[in-house]
Amino acid sequence: MDVLTALRERRSIGKLGGEVPDHEIRTLIEAATWAPNHRLTEPWRFVVVRGEARERLGRVWAEIVAKRTHAQGEEREKLLQKEAAKPLRAPVLLIVAVRTDDDPIVAIEDFAAAAAAVQNLLLAAQALGLGAMWRTGEMVYDPEVRAHLGLEPTDRIVASVYLGRPEMKPPAAQPRESRLNVRWLS
Repeated sequence: MDVLTALRERRSIGKLGGEVPDHEIRTLIEAATWAPNHRLTEPWRFVVVRGEARERLGRVWAEIVAKRTHAQGEEREKLLQKEAAKPLRAPVLLIVAVRTDDDPIVAIEDFAAAAAAVQNLLLAAQALGLGAMWRTGEMVYDPEVRAHLGLEPTDRIVASVYLGRPEMKPPAAQPRESRLNVRWLS
């Protein structure tokens, strides 16, 4: 699959199942690390979450929500169950994080490089016939989640990429109007 086709055809897939073998995960991570990185700091960090580790992560997420919610009774239980089940939506979660440099300019450039790494990963998943979805949400900002994943307190999670075999037809492409966002200077 050529890059332009992958760019045009890649869609977030919300229903994922099947297995993702180790060699495909390694291929995705390698593709991610080919992202441009201005100072060659290679700031990205990857955490592969699968199997029972997804359940443990779900429990952490539910515990965090339990501390924050004012919901009571059955409403609270449903909310916590829903939160705990989120990591189970795919057979693999690939967490992409970035270290945070003390220099604010390097930190911004490193975050941009990690976001580019996620895009590489998504395109590689498309090329391998995998379904993927880039997720964030409030959990990526929580220090308890970073600690649970073995990340440093100053690391920032850029994406929780849900990976698996597509179990749904990809949504239709939405037309793009790039000409509306371009200014040509000569």
